[in-house]
Amino acid sequence: MKAGKDRVPLQPYRIEVTFPDLARWQSGNSGIDHVFTLDSGLPGPHVMVNALTHGNEVCGAIVVDELLQRGIRPQRGKLTLAFANVAAYRRFDPADPDRARFIDEDFNRIWSASVLDGPRTSTELRRARALRPVINTVDYLLDLHSMHESCAPLLLSGPCDKGIDFARQLGFPAHIVVDAGHAQGCRLRDYAGFGDAASPKNALLVECGQHWEKAAVVVARQVTARFLQLLQVIREEALVDWLVLPTEPQQVIRVTDAVVANSRNFRFTEDYRGLEIIAQAGTRIATDGTNEIRTPYNDCVLIMPSLRQLAPGVTVVRFGKINTNR
Repeated sequence: MKAGKDRVPLQPYRIEVTFPDLARWQSGNSGIDHVFTLDSGLPGPHVMVNALTHGNEVCGAIVVDELLQRGIRPQRGKLTLAFANVAAYRRFDPADPDRARFIDEDFNRIWSASVLDGPRTSTELRRARALRPVINTVDYLLDLHSMHESCAPLLLSGPCDKGIDFARQLGFPAHIVVDAGHAQGCRLRDYAGFGDAASPKNALLVECGQHWEKAAVVVARQVTARFLQLLQVIREEALVDWLVLPTEPQQVIRVTDAVVANSRNFRFTEDYRGLEIIAQAGTRIATDGTNEIRTPYNDCVLIMPSLRQLAPGVTVVRFGKINTNR
């Protein structure tokens, strides 16, 4: 593979899936557009499956659409099914697919009280503020995401031990990524009690695969079925047809560093897609203008490398260590 400025240009996306029409779900049943809360009438946790935190991540929308079409109902507690950034989803254009990620700002960087209670506004903040009352009542959250590049699925547990334990109980997918979030702002996965080690609430973020590959939908179905079964929200036999992928021993990868682009001249030296293990510390894996980006330690794992949304201040790759102790 070519390096530096001679690197092979980014390949165009292949869109393999059909985008569901969400208009039929607009009214919801919770008083919030595109949000359904289903109450069993029996004691149990309030569990939420969330799609479209980013408007171009269609696998989650397909799964929540299918759950609603199937008429899935909880056998205990409550189940909330939500489509989050529908405004961005509506403007998806196959000719410019990344444009639908958000409207004004990243919906997954605004989940702190200081931002939500602050004075500024945006399309995403208005939607987050509308969703906040129901999210405040959720005990367990599954946030369905996808990635810019083709890569094995990732289960992002957050930095707390309770998140790692929850990911291990779920048992799928194989790669558990432990990170503290983004410097640009708080994720929904880390909002309030979800990110508080002392709270019984818990949340997982799943990167199911490349945004528009059919394989990402298969992963999203499987992880959703396992999530709902683990929490005993649905009958054990429900969604069994979604459990089609083999499970593998899980591996914990702890993110140690995030590499942020300082310029639009950031280039990887190879066509990295994610989970590559760079054996030697100090290996040059990218350049950012005249600066060289090198791995900080041996056996460094590259997490979600991508230049698809390259701009100054955007995280373009994370460095991770395989945790052999947990």
